[in-house]
Amino acid sequence: MSVPHSGREYPSELLDNLNVSASHLLRLEDRYSDRLAASAIGSGFPSIIARKPRAWVDLNRSPSEIDPDMVAGMDRAQTPQMSRKVRGGLGILPRRLHGAGDLWREKWQHRHVMDRIEQDHEPYHLMVEQLLDQIKSAFGCALLLDLHSMPSVSDESRRPIGFVVGDRFGRSCDSRYAELVAEHLRFHGHHVQTNHPYAGGYILERHGNPGRNIHAFQLEVDRSLYLDQSMREPIPAAGSVAKLIRDCCVMLAEQLSGRHHLEAAE
Repeated sequence: MSVPHSGREYPSELLDNLNVSASHLLRLEDRYSDRLAASAIGSGFPSIIARKPRAWVDLNRSPSEIDPDMVAGMDRAQTPQMSRKVRGGLGILPRRLHGAGDLWREKWQHRHVMDRIEQDHEPYHLMVEQLLDQIKSAFGCALLLDLHSMPSVSDESRRPIGFVVGDRFGRSCDSRYAELVAEHLRFHGHHVQTNHPYAGGYILERHGNPGRNIHAFQLEVDRSLYLDQSMREPIPAAGSVAKLIRDCCVMLAEQLSGRHHLEAAE
């Protein structure tokens, strides 16, 4: 399991450069999403959890998704085709938030940005990569659950969506597994959608490789299911959501194991 946006350890140099109240940075967090992984971890499922916040470096963005306007000494020619996320202010270093404006008083030095990528971003992904390779070597297959949380959203009929399962439209994961997850959550009374409005980002793109029998999907959890009305602190129901995710992991492990044994026999 990967939990990339749960970090709450804010470096002093980040806070010292703030142009807005520090409370605005909470909007970037998948607030306490690490708590949702606790039950699965307790049952033996390995997990990699971010400690530094998304405001410091977004682990679900490519190293190329840098906004040159927020980096001193960086030329726009170095990033001629900025992604939609970067243009919206949410690149590998978030630049601005709707309703808050620009987050930083001064531009970040280019070397500082490269240090974040080399010391925090890349090591996280290498750990994910190594873990998946170890699991595949041991069992013949591996599956990554990339865990996130989302603000409350509704479908076209204004029905609240509790979970969104994303597999980049089948590119990062055998769609069978994504559907099993969705059906498992629906069986427990939740409204679930797949790939809309969230299909998955850089983590799935980098680590999901169904052709090698390494699968990766993203799970978005409505924050209202486990946080209080202020969206800041967990409520008792967080434990139930964590157990639901653990049960989902158990179900997937059984499916992967059974399917691999069948393929091996064939």
